[in-house]
Amino acid sequence: MKLKLAATTALAALAAFAVPARADLTVGDAAPKLEVKEFIKGEPIKALEPGSIYVVEFWATWCGPCRATIPHLSELQKKHKDVKFIGVSVWEQDQEAIAPFVKEMGDKMDYRVAVDSIPEGKEADDGAMATNWMKAAGQNGIPAAFIVNQDLKVVWIGHPAEIDEPLEKVVSGDWDLATAVAEAKKAKEEQEKLTKIQGKLQKALQSEDPKQILEVIAEVAKEVPSIEPRLAPMKFGALVQTGAEDEALATGKKLLEGEAGENPGALNFIAWAIVDPDNKAKPGAKLVAFALESAKKGDELEDGKSPFLADTLARAYFVSGDIAKAVETQQRAVDLAKGTELEDDDTLKDRLEEYKKAAAGK
Repeated sequence: MKLKLAATTALAALAAFAVPARADLTVGDAAPKLEVKEFIKGEPIKALEPGSIYVVEFWATWCGPCRATIPHLSELQKKHKDVKFIGVSVWEQDQEAIAPFVKEMGDKMDYRVAVDSIPEGKEADDGAMATNWMKAAGQNGIPAAFIVNQDLKVVWIGHPAEIDEPLEKVVSGDWDLATAVAEAKKAKEEQEKLTKIQGKLQKALQSEDPKQILEVIAEVAKEVPSIEPRLAPMKFGALVQTGAEDEALATGKKLLEGEAGENPGALNFIAWAIVDPDNKAKPGAKLVAFALESAKKGDELEDGKSPFLADTLARAYFVSGDIAKAVETQQRAVDLAKGTELEDDDTLKDRLEEYKKAAAGK
């Protein structure tokens, strides 16, 4: 189950690059019209006008990540006083909730705030701004922000957390629009390639054939090199399954050099991929040692309170030959599972009995 969840996550990461059904608006294009129902904070803007720089950001009251980035945008508004920030609420099922939300945020949301204009009888995602900005640009998630320059051209589209550098350059006049347009075009071409390959990768995963998975990953990496790092966990699992110990070890170590090295869930996946009792290929000593090291670190990061990591660590101890530690750690996993979704999972108890029998020489 742990490996299947990781494979599903990797596929989801690839799916995130899928080309949206419509992507008429991109970097370098003229900015769409500003069509909002009303401004509920700040001086209203009737229309975008040449000579001003705008940041048009899209958010919703129900969006947790939006709430997290709002204070950052407020700081940027203070820093760039001549830039006109407009936070447009979209995809709201209850537009009456917007004003109270903005009032509650207070100074944390210190820039203009507007409400999308939704035609009568239409759904929340049919609003003018949601349609002509977000949907037109293929933006399927919020928060999302657009920088519009003095010539009323969209010069950047992305997550508000990544807006600092491009905004600084646009304000200072150092933004290279030609390069940004070329990069956007390249990204779109990569998305189109990924869309064609996506089905092939999904089919390989469903086959559960590690060799087939590795072949498709190699094809994806050749077509779109930038996606390869996202497929590294899937590649690692497949390499372990084929018994390619040295290559698997190299891939695993490279994974831990990145964010995965401090992520308990990633460490758990890496260790379990090696010691999973259902593996067809028996792991070599170097891989087992790597699994034990990874599981120990993950367990430490969780302060020894995760039944998932305790279960994986116990298996790593068992495979490495430390039966006493396996029994002790698996007992901890069983105890930690009480009151959680794992409490009724008999496999944890079955493994504990397996280790106890091994300790007794049976």
